[in-house]
Amino acid sequence: MAGPSVPGVDDGAVFRSLFAAYPDALLLVDLQGVISLANPAALELFGYCADELVGLTVDALVPDAIRPRHAAYRKTYSDQPRARPMGMQMDLVAKRRDGSEVRVEIALSPLQDHSLPYVVAAIRGVGAYPRVKQALQRARYAECLAQFGRLAVEARESQNLLELVPAIAAETLQVEMAKILLLEPSGLEFRVAAGVGLVPEEPIGHRLPNEPGLPSGTVVAEGKPVLVNEDGAQDRRFAIPSHYVRAGLVCELSVPLADRGRTIGTLVVRSRTPKRFGEDEIRFLDSLSSMLATVLQRTSSEEALNHAQRLESVGQLTGGVAHDFNNLLTVISGNLQVLEDTPAYTGDPFVQQLVGAAVRATRRGTELTGKLLAFSRRQVLQPTVVDTAALLHSLTDMLRRTLDQRIVITLDAEEVLCMADPGQLESALLNVAINARDAMPQGGTLGFTCRAVPRLPPELDVEGGRAETEGYVAISIADTGEGMSEAVKERAFEPFFTTKETGRGTGLGLSTVYGFARQSHGAVALHSAPGAGTTVTLYLPRIDADLAADEESDAAAQQGVPPGLRVLLVEDDAEVRSVVQKFLASMACEVVDCAHAEEALDVLASDTGIGLLLTDILLGTGMRGTELAAAVQTRWPGLPVLLMSGYSSGLLDEPQPWELLRKPYTRAELERAMAKVLNAAQ
Repeated sequence: MAGPSVPGVDDGAVFRSLFAAYPDALLLVDLQGVISLANPAALELFGYCADELVGLTVDALVPDAIRPRHAAYRKTYSDQPRARPMGMQMDLVAKRRDGSEVRVEIALSPLQDHSLPYVVAAIRGVGAYPRVKQALQRARYAECLAQFGRLAVEARESQNLLELVPAIAAETLQVEMAKILLLEPSGLEFRVAAGVGLVPEEPIGHRLPNEPGLPSGTVVAEGKPVLVNEDGAQDRRFAIPSHYVRAGLVCELSVPLADRGRTIGTLVVRSRTPKRFGEDEIRFLDSLSSMLATVLQRTSSEEALNHAQRLESVGQLTGGVAHDFNNLLTVISGNLQVLEDTPAYTGDPFVQQLVGAAVRATRRGTELTGKLLAFSRRQVLQPTVVDTAALLHSLTDMLRRTLDQRIVITLDAEEVLCMADPGQLESALLNVAINARDAMPQGGTLGFTCRAVPRLPPELDVEGGRAETEGYVAISIADTGEGMSEAVKERAFEPFFTTKETGRGTGLGLSTVYGFARQSHGAVALHSAPGAGTTVTLYLPRIDADLAADEESDAAAQQGVPPGLRVLLVEDDAEVRSVVQKFLASMACEVVDCAHAEEALDVLASDTGIGLLLTDILLGTGMRGTELAAAVQTRWPGLPVLLMSGYSSGLLDEPQPWELLRKPYTRAELERAMAKVLNAAQ
């Protein structure tokens, strides 16, 4: 090889030194493609020893999939060799000794013009370029997110994805630890929900404080990522736990896990390498967290909707059973009342004792059906303005006198008004309090709180929510009892489900609370964990104090049922009809009875002396009582109407203008209801 020489220096030694010191891989290849020389950079790039690489053909460095194409290219090149510099933007891949592949750029320098049968190949691994590294890294992050997105679309169990995300984050970012922290309902603590590479001090299920002095606490407070990119032990912003310092996990990146705009936890990664995380890592982890949050939102909504549908199905069944049972109770209790007032038996103590026991049994049956109707949202409610604080003061005073003295009862109530049936509200709260008492056999604390809130929590708003102008009143009852497992919480609102021993509970306590809240256009939330107690929160429509004052009016003086009142009775159950006829006869009323609404309309068309329409809501296959009442209101607008029913499904959708009497009822209750509608019509 001819060329300029360096005076006083051996040219061969210079070229050998240049060949060995050159930073890119250099291969001297003959015309048959056999490698004759390789510099140290080539050995390092391809993973060979010197005696292994020399003598191989360059095909050994070509991936199997493109080897035929490379052989054709090499033949064409050997026929017309030419210089080819680097930077041609050709997407080339080389094969290393272990089978792995590396992206490269290659410059070719043929030596035939210098009468040497060789080609010099200069090869550079482009993965070492910072810009290429960044591009490859971003591509890897994007591919990982795409794969997780496909899994998320197909997933039906959010828990599986929750456990998968830390593993994906740790593997993709090549870090030693990743975990998901979920915020507890109290907002005071995090729970380690899933993780990989966890330190012994923070296993799955461990609870950590939610404090601004810790990175995760700051994420929740500010709703944005937090980066500890230096040595965590030296970071003055946060109090880094000592077990992280001992484990060498000096670098942390935490991003928020948000649900409908509310931060519910954090996704955290930690590394032993300082300054490990940059903008690309923040974007990747934030995107992964957002995708997980979307899945959690979807599955949470699906589970809530499925649960609501299951409860609705059970509610329809229990509502129908309760309706039929109430008709039976009406017949039983009505005949018992008639028997009780019969002159032949009024002086017989034995008969009165038997009748009294039977009456008490029917009352217990009425209470049972009332609970079923409460769950199925078919009970007859009489919502009024309720001074919530006053009701809670009265209830807690009563509980302090009756519950175990080892149970401390506290009350913190704002002065707010809600719209609800006060009797049913007190019954619902009492049901929760009884459950709380049973969960604290050795005593504890039972805390009542009452607050005004602007809206329902997102997880309860599965049906889109009602836009309540005045918001809601949140009444919470918290105990320090044994708490519930996830499996128990899942079924807590189902009727007849109970964890109490046989004979100690019907399983209708919380189910009636659920039904009452929903029928009152509110909701109920349950938060509990084993060993952490239980909190039940009722959300009821709030009403403004000024509006409540406008609605109040002095009740008109009530008068009794006038003797000789002509009553049109419409009831499809013959035995119930017979009992009501006896009640009306005892009030000196004249009774015209019908089994169906169509008959009643014919009677009204011909009998102008009817003074009151008394009709059941469900009247077999024909018109309902509400339809009959509407027709009467149109054709005979001055005629008083009193509805009666075992449940009020016909009145659930919107308020109706007619008074409603719930079955079973006593003679006195019927008389009061009749007097009320008669006085209102005057």
